[in-house]
Amino acid sequence: MKAVICGAGIAGLALAQRLDALGWEVVVLEKAPGPRPQGYMIDFFGPGYDAAEAMELLPRLQELAYPVQEAASVDHHGRTRARLTYEQFGRAVRGRLLSLMRPDLEQALRESLSGRVDLRFATTIRHLDNQPTGVHLALTNGSTLAADLLVGADGIHSTVRSLAHGDEERYVRYLGFHTAAFVFDDPEVHSQVRDRFCLTDTLGRQMGFYGLRDGKVAAFAVHRTPDPALPADARRALLREYAGLGWVVPRALERCPPADCVYYDRVAQIELPQWSSGRVTLVGDACQAVSLLAGQGASLGIAGAYVLAEQLHRGPSIEAAMESYERIWRPVIADKQRTARKAARWFIPGAAWQLHVRRGILKAAGLPGVNRYVGVALAGKPTSVVTELQGAARPEPGRPESPQL
Repeated sequence: MKAVICGAGIAGLALAQRLDALGWEVVVLEKAPGPRPQGYMIDFFGPGYDAAEAMELLPRLQELAYPVQEAASVDHHGRTRARLTYEQFGRAVRGRLLSLMRPDLEQALRESLSGRVDLRFATTIRHLDNQPTGVHLALTNGSTLAADLLVGADGIHSTVRSLAHGDEERYVRYLGFHTAAFVFDDPEVHSQVRDRFCLTDTLGRQMGFYGLRDGKVAAFAVHRTPDPALPADARRALLREYAGLGWVVPRALERCPPADCVYYDRVAQIELPQWSSGRVTLVGDACQAVSLLAGQGASLGIAGAYVLAEQLHRGPSIEAAMESYERIWRPVIADKQRTARKAARWFIPGAAWQLHVRRGILKAAGLPGVNRYVGVALAGKPTSVVTELQGAARPEPGRPESPQL
């Protein structure tokens, strides 16, 4: 069987690794000219952690992870107003937690690919012919491809989804925020943040900072706006939206790189009635974007890819596999999306009283009983889908394989 995966991000690379290991011929298309350097610090836990363990990726991810000590809320003068230690958070997920830069996670996934995977940069799909027995693709470089299956793993602005299901705006739920991330050099800022994830204690907009291994600083920004339209110049938008914030923000804005080195997007979810059509299906943010409010996009991307690959390996047909993939995985995504929408009002407080309440919750997080509640609230409802699939794939000697989930 041959699969074409459009998108060499987290979900696409994870799916490529897994399908290749299961005996598929895999081609990965990526419209960017090379690996994307933009991205922000993520907390990696949950089903994606389970999938990474099953894919034998954990040792490399542990090498790339950062030792975050705490998340601190810092005021205009640099004073800590509230904090949550990562030890508390880690206990809520049984220590199965890593803090990683998104580009580092993609690097580990690329490194895990065998030489059999055909990874093509600066190439994407121009036209799609979706037939009952396979797909025929016309590519932007003038060549063509035929495969048994096409998977769109090309993010929230998916080309594959648009070709197979229609215009993007039909499926996007905008959550009222824009977000950005960039990396800059500043030894003074690095010395202040070091191994803490520091967030500005502010209304309507927030910037976060973390010191990287090479002496650089990773910056993260999010602000409220009713307008989903993206700015023409990301850097100029950042300078405008975050002007007036104190502490290290002015230094960070001065050192913000050009717009093409800044990650910038709206905070949104994708809600699609059906993920598959003919011999085309979707994975990752192309169909299951939960938004950064849910905090598990990378984890869910890897886990969703793992579930899809397992169903394709076990199913009696590609069509049956796509159906079972969606039946198993859609409820998990729907739950995370609901949780994220409920958290929207607290993610970036819009009123002073909400800011005070959030400070109070973080301050109380160290108290017995409360710390467990806060940790579980941050981690979300657990799911054992990946571990159950992994267990079913390795039956005990003398025992029949477990029935398909």
